[in-house]
Amino acid sequence: MTSKPIIVVAGATGAQGGGTVTALLADPQQRFAVRALTRDPQSPAASALAARGVEVVRADFNDPATLEAAFAGAHGAFLVTNFWAHLSAAQETQEIANLASAAASAKLSHVVWSTLEDTRELLPISDPRMPVLQDAYNVPHFDAKGAGNRLFTEAGVPTTFLNTTFYYQGFISGVGPRRGEDGALALALPLESGKLLAGVDVDDIGRTAFAILAAGDTYIGQTVSLAGDHLTGAEYAEILGEVIGETVRFDAVPYDTFRTFPIPAAEEIGNMFQYYGDFEAQFTGARDLDELRRLNPDLRDFRTWATENADALKSAIG
Repeated sequence: MTSKPIIVVAGATGAQGGGTVTALLADPQQRFAVRALTRDPQSPAASALAARGVEVVRADFNDPATLEAAFAGAHGAFLVTNFWAHLSAAQETQEIANLASAAASAKLSHVVWSTLEDTRELLPISDPRMPVLQDAYNVPHFDAKGAGNRLFTEAGVPTTFLNTTFYYQGFISGVGPRRGEDGALALALPLESGKLLAGVDVDDIGRTAFAILAAGDTYIGQTVSLAGDHLTGAEYAEILGEVIGETVRFDAVPYDTFRTFPIPAAEEIGNMFQYYGDFEAQFTGARDLDELRRLNPDLRDFRTWATENADALKSAIG
C-alpha cells in the first residue's frame, strides 16, 4: 500500500478525469498516488491507466456502496458527473448527492468538485426569454451541478468548487467550422456578434485541479472559475482560419433558430449559449485569466491550443 496521500479521480477514463490523472502523474514531486474510478475496470481505457501505475477501482455513482469502498482511505478527490451520459438533471442530482455523502463518510480532506453556475440564480425560470427544460431548469447540465454545490457544503466536505466552461475541443467534435455549398468555411455558433465566449482546454481542468490540490488548504471553501481565453465568435473563427490555412467566417445563429436544429440537446445548447451572452459580465467576468495563470501557469490560450491541435482541426473539417 502506498504511503502517499491518495487522490480519487472520478470519470478517470473520460476527458476531465483523464486530464486530472495525467496532471497528477506528471507532478515532478510525485506528491500523490492516484486511484481511478470507472464503471468497467476491464475496459481498454482502464487497462491503459493501470499500465501507467494507477490504481483502478470499480465505482458506480448510482451505487453508494461502491463509492464508499472506492473512497476508503483516500486523502482527497477530483469529482465530476457526466450529464451527457443520460441527459437527466434528476439523475445527475442523485449522483451528486451520492458522491457528497460518500466523500463525507470517508472524511476526505479535500474535494475538487467540477461544477458550473446555476443559471437560475441570474435567470429565474419565470423569465420568458428562454424555454424551461425538464420542468425546472434553464440549462439542466449547468443548473443541476450548480445546485449540487450545497450538497457538499451541507455534508461538511472540505470542497473547492471548480467552475468550468466551454471546451476548445468542441471545435473538433461538435461545433467546428463547416464547409458550405459555396466551398467556404463558416463557424456557426448561437453567439451574438461581439459577445465573448469563455473557453478552455479540457486538459486545463485537470491541471488546475492538481494545482488546487497541491496548494493544500488554500482553496478549500472557495470557487475557482476557469477559462483559458475570452474571445468573440469572429476571433475564434480568425484563429481557426490561421491554423487551418484558409479563411473561416463567423456566422451568428439566433438562439431561437439554433434551438430548432435537429441535433441532440439543441434547446439545452441554445439556452447555454444565450446564458453566456445575456450574462457575459457575470459569467466571463468571473474568470480572471491573469489570476488563473498564477494558479496554473500552463493554462492554454486558444491560439496555443489550436496550433497544437491543427491536424485534428483540419481532419474534423474533412
